[in-house]
Amino acid sequence: MTNQNGTPMLQVKDLHVSVESQEILKGVNLTVNSGEVHAIMGPNGSGKSTLANSLAGRPEYTVNSGSVIYKGEDLLSMQPEDRARKGMFLAFQYPMELPGVRAWQFLKAAVDAKRKYNGDDEMTARDFDRLLKEKVQQVDIDPELSKRNVNEGFSGGEKKRNEILQMALLEPTLALLDETDSGLDIDALRIVSDGINTLRNPSNAVVLVTHYQRILNYITPDFVHVLVNGQIVRSGGPELAHELEEKGYDWIRESIS
Repeated sequence: MTNQNGTPMLQVKDLHVSVESQEILKGVNLTVNSGEVHAIMGPNGSGKSTLANSLAGRPEYTVNSGSVIYKGEDLLSMQPEDRARKGMFLAFQYPMELPGVRAWQFLKAAVDAKRKYNGDDEMTARDFDRLLKEKVQQVDIDPELSKRNVNEGFSGGEKKRNEILQMALLEPTLALLDETDSGLDIDALRIVSDGINTLRNPSNAVVLVTHYQRILNYITPDFVHVLVNGQIVRSGGPELAHELEEKGYDWIRESIS
């Protein structure tokens, strides 16, 4: 589904990105429409996380050439905070701890920043508590997480669940999930996946970066793309992920060599 004006939500054309002067992405092309879930798979070092992080605008990733249009605007000209305000959300592979910052305060500040950008008033504490309770129930996450400092002493699974709670509160139009499944046991994987599925709707989209197929047992993508040596070399439906699980990545490498 394209946006109301007929344009894709995200259009990446011939994107080249370097990290510390080493070119990682070597001409990525990707089109994402509203309502779609795209899985980006590939071997370690292929550029999967670089794609997610460069789209989010992290400063250590240098865009050398190419274009990215997000909701009809030039994404690459936007500061990272403006990308977030316009509905882009990045869930980190390794979420950072914020000692001394309560999750409740952090989450409310994020929601209020988005509301202010959209011309709305900040929420009262009571209204935010009501919203937080609703979202905690929606994504089936332990409400005690919001009473602790952000990610401090959290298990890997708790950190990822906290990110899904942020996603539920911010209601992004484009969620970039960078190896959200890494380090999760099967129960945590199910809870995180269920949370993501609950938030799927026809007006948003998800780009899910993963090395393994197992999260795709819980989240069914519309498209699967294989990234090798900085380029998307194959695209298909969910069946492509199962083929990768069975055969690994060597057959893909051999087919393009």
